[in-house]
Amino acid sequence: MTSHFYRPAEGHRLPHDPFNAIVGPRPIGWIGTLSPAGVRNLAPYSFFNAFSYKPPLIGFSSTTRKHTALNAELSGEFTWNLVTRPLAEQMNATSTTADLDEFVASGLEAADSVDISAPRVAASPVSFECRVSDIIPLRGADGHASTGVLTIGEVIAVHIDEAMIPEGIYQTALAQPVLRAGGPSAYFEILAEGRFDLVRPR
Repeated sequence: MTSHFYRPAEGHRLPHDPFNAIVGPRPIGWIGTLSPAGVRNLAPYSFFNAFSYKPPLIGFSSTTRKHTALNAELSGEFTWNLVTRPLAEQMNATSTTADLDEFVASGLEAADSVDISAPRVAASPVSFECRVSDIIPLRGADGHASTGVLTIGEVIAVHIDEAMIPEGIYQTALAQPVLRAGGPSAYFEILAEGRFDLVRPR
């Protein structure tokens, strides 16, 4: 095997940075927040994941403390909304950096949360209501500060379309979830035919 070797600090020498293509496909954090002035914000984050069962923690990383991260910090809350194939184009429309209400701009209907003020995406089959548990400024191994920040929230309420839980078991592929891939435009959809099962050794 011949390897393409590079040090990120010196550049990758490829047409597009492979880092986020290698670590992928990545789940999308479609995060809803409310500003102190009451302006709704909705934005997708591909640096997102779940981190803990107890308490249930999820987190998203923003390159700067822009609208979503700042709103979450100031309000102490946010929602996560599952991105599905039927919602993919509207999700993409919410990736704008313009200062506006992304629900209106993308034609999405907002739904009220039960325990927090941040809005949910009404059409999403799964939404989490979250309270911020930690905000971590990011830095390199040399200690040099990044402009990025990791926002972690505890999931305090969950909304699931009952069609996704036949016989009480959540079926991942039924929701047609969409994941971010590499390059400037690549995404993947999870399909039932891609499933395989492994039993953990004891």
